[in-house]
Amino acid sequence: MNRLNPPVPHCRACVHYYITHDARFPYGCRAMDFKSKRLPLQDVREATGCDCLSFSSKPNHK
Repeated sequence: MNRLNPPVPHCRACVHYYITHDARFPYGCRAMDFKSKRLPLQDVREATGCDCLSFSSKPNHK
């Protein structure tokens, strides 16, 4: 990992991301305990202006 340019977190590569099977809110984040119509990262960026600080890479993702 490059400390100058850390990887941008992506929900699908995060251990906290899940599919809710709720047609109204199909994507969820266990770390922040919410469901969304969009990927949770998009809501986090819109609300805070920053990338998600709860991102934790899945073991099988680089």
